[in-house]
Amino acid sequence: MLVVEDEPTIAEAVAARLRAEGFEAAVAGDGPSAVQLAAAWQPDLLVLDIMLPGLDGLEVCRRVQAARPVPVLMLTARDDETDMLVGLGVGADDYMTKPFSMRELSARVHVLLRRVERAAVAAHAPNGGTLRLGDLEIDHTQRRVRVAGGDVHLTPTEFDLLTCLARRPRAVLSREQLLSEVWDWADASGTRTVDSHVKALRRKIGSERIRTVHGVGYALETP
Repeated sequence: MLVVEDEPTIAEAVAARLRAEGFEAAVAGDGPSAVQLAAAWQPDLLVLDIMLPGLDGLEVCRRVQAARPVPVLMLTARDDETDMLVGLGVGADDYMTKPFSMRELSARVHVLLRRVERAAVAAHAPNGGTLRLGDLEIDHTQRRVRVAGGDVHLTPTEFDLLTCLARRPRAVLSREQLLSEVWDWADASGTRTVDSHVKALRRKIGSERIRTVHGVGYALETP
């Protein structure tokens, strides 16, 4: 694990919690060193603050993801939806707003790692197959998505969210259902996470493809 945080107290507290969970954890205090350490060490996951000296967290995320896909849990000091959407757009898989509990951070890390493990199993499954809904193609074996024949880059979370909706086209899935099936969360405390990921997904596959049912949840529209 690589913890990228310029506040030493927070960085060491996060790293200590991850080590207590049995993970190896390294710390970077600025953007350039984070990019260098990620390239040299190739961590399984990044805990990445948005506000960093040298390069901000968004640019770090872009550079790291361009070199090698890796799960990213982004930290933001502001409850700012714009920051969250931009972070998801450049490849972050989840986000947390400061202040946060170490227990919740640990839970989010484990969820992200389980998702990566499930993706690896699905990629090697002989019957993964491709789901086609009009000009939308979801290749479960390669975990690739195409819209009108063109490749669309999705984060692992976005892919799982789209797959969850696509398995039941036109059916309305509640935010709580999506949290349970995509994020493995047992409670409804992360409904804003669902909303933010849906917005990021719409930007990539087309806003008209995902219908909002106000007060309930979302449905994937099909031709």
